[in-house]
Amino acid sequence: MNLFAGLSISFEPLLPAWLLILLGALSLLGLALMAWRRARGLTWRVGTLAALTLLLLDPALVREDRHPLKDVAVVVVDTSASQNVGHRKERTDAALAALKAKLSQMPDLDLRVVETGTSTAGGKGEETRAIDALTQAVADVPRRRLAGAILLTDGQVHDVPEKPESLADLGPVHTLLTGEHGEGDRRLVLVRGPSYGIVGKTVTATVRVEDLPAGKGADSALLTIRQDGQPERQVPVPVGEDVPLTITVGHGGPNLLELSVNAGPAELSMANNRTAFIVNGVRDRLRVLLVSGEPHAGERTWRDLLKADPAVDLVHFTILRSQEKSDSTPIRELSLIQFPIRELFEVKLNDFDLVIFDRYRQRNVLPMGYLANIAEYVRNGGAFLEASGPAYATPLSLYRTPLGDILPGEPTGTVTEQPYTPTLTEAGRRHPVTAGLDGYGETAPAQGNQQKAPWGRWFRQIDIVPRQGTVVMNGANNQPLVVLDRVGKGRVAQIASDHMWLWSRGFEGGGPAAELLRRLAHWLMKEPALEEDDLKAHVDGDRLVVERRSLKPDADPVEVRSPSDAVTSLPLADSPDGVARGSLEATEPGLWRVKDGDRTALAVVGALNPPELADMRTTPDRLAPLAKATGGGVFWLVDGSGAGGLPDLRRVSPGQNAAGGSWLGLRANGDYTVTGVARVPLVPAWLALLVVAALLVLGWRREGR
Repeated sequence: MNLFAGLSISFEPLLPAWLLILLGALSLLGLALMAWRRARGLTWRVGTLAALTLLLLDPALVREDRHPLKDVAVVVVDTSASQNVGHRKERTDAALAALKAKLSQMPDLDLRVVETGTSTAGGKGEETRAIDALTQAVADVPRRRLAGAILLTDGQVHDVPEKPESLADLGPVHTLLTGEHGEGDRRLVLVRGPSYGIVGKTVTATVRVEDLPAGKGADSALLTIRQDGQPERQVPVPVGEDVPLTITVGHGGPNLLELSVNAGPAELSMANNRTAFIVNGVRDRLRVLLVSGEPHAGERTWRDLLKADPAVDLVHFTILRSQEKSDSTPIRELSLIQFPIRELFEVKLNDFDLVIFDRYRQRNVLPMGYLANIAEYVRNGGAFLEASGPAYATPLSLYRTPLGDILPGEPTGTVTEQPYTPTLTEAGRRHPVTAGLDGYGETAPAQGNQQKAPWGRWFRQIDIVPRQGTVVMNGANNQPLVVLDRVGKGRVAQIASDHMWLWSRGFEGGGPAAELLRRLAHWLMKEPALEEDDLKAHVDGDRLVVERRSLKPDADPVEVRSPSDAVTSLPLADSPDGVARGSLEATEPGLWRVKDGDRTALAVVGALNPPELADMRTTPDRLAPLAKATGGGVFWLVDGSGAGGLPDLRRVSPGQNAAGGSWLGLRANGDYTVTGVARVPLVPAWLALLVVAALLVLGWRREGR
């Protein structure tokens, strides 16, 4: 303990400084003159002048009452995804416990512990920002009280400044590395992933497999590719080279591509062995073939609804009369152009995305062979929509043709002609084609105690018995009105009425004709957003949201796998619209997988290739310049012999070396606050005057001899 700490001498002159200087100059001039003339009593005059000067300066002993302030040390704990590799987390926990125990024994030190790498909101979890966490932790601490900082990390810190000497005022910044020496890892890098493509066309992505450190891995790897949950395919690829992948855009909307690579000879984590990207499928043009069996009031409605979409290329033919009708009109004059039957139903049938038959009945216009072609077109992946007219209940029904094999509704032979309002079935309220449609249209005002239906009425329905498929709307007497079905690789929709045009004309408030037709067309063409049995996942803020659509309530939970392969069971809450939803906090950046039986959904938290997962090897290289600039050191916990693998902890004076081969130091600043001041004059005034008088008398006597 320094006995003189807090003691100092102060001067409070009795005269202004300029006057003291003037008097001092005149006195020195007089003394110089006496010395030149060799006058007697010079020594006594000098002593008198010195005593008088001391009297005028009024010296005093000042004692400060000082209260010592504790220094602040910060421990930054890396909790990012790469810290879950191997035994890093266990080493971090052990080292943190040992640090707290040792530093708590230093009474002049305050310890602050902060974490970094846990947040994912806004993409912050994509990288480890330990320096940001450190500077925020000491933002309220004066720099003269900082003892230094210790970083518990694997070294993969991504916010070290380009000029680390700018952080020298933080005190020595030490790094304790949590991993192993000489680690190796394999990673899959998405070099280029196309964001969109034309449906039915191919796009090219580029990937690269890297074994780290370079040159110490295998020559080839096995790349697994999965598109939209379809069966996987595996491709051998060279290691360390850019590899192009050709992908066919299968449908409109998001096409999800999952890529993964097998484990390398040295593997830290499989989290960076997989990635995913989305190609948004854009349809060049939607080609629709509409065949109207006869002119009727709703024929124009179908045409107008389809032509309202500028992306639709519509080919529309209306059969005005059958060829067997007997009159004298030449066949070549029955239409402006010849009906290209062979070209449409044999040569170019597969070029159409959707075929619609509206109130068609058997005639000699389309031979049975061509109708069989349509059935085969559907089985191979085509889309077919049939809007029934009264003829569907007669022997001339399409059901009596090869198309009957793919149509879901079998006619009973009865046509109901009475007013009714279409309603959604229980399945229809959950099916994406019709879910929420009851919110469309105008609600008529109530009359008395009766609330009118929100949709206008229809007046005719062909009675059918559904052999297969899903009934989503009912009509008169609760009979099936709209039936959807899957046939082979294709899809079929059937509307058992020809009165949808009443909605389009706004009769009794109308109804969602345009929306229903739009959804029907997109469902028929396998739009992923309208799948009735689907699993989806997306990120909302810092939460992973899972949605499962099904036609029947399903209480089973889904399995959620994080980028670090941690598995969580997530329950989903069902809702009347057929979508069960659930969410959990997305604590890690990277690719999250959700599995429900055979279905798999992916969601990306942050970037597809975040810096946090790009290189997961422990390295001193990133933090070594910071340690050098601040006087700190870099240590491996696996090499430490103390508790938790720590080196020795010491306190060092400012300016001294703060790191050695087996020890690290924290600066001892010795800062304080002054709580009181006591001032004691060194020379009392009466004593000073007595001394001056004595010296004057002695000088006078010496000069008088």
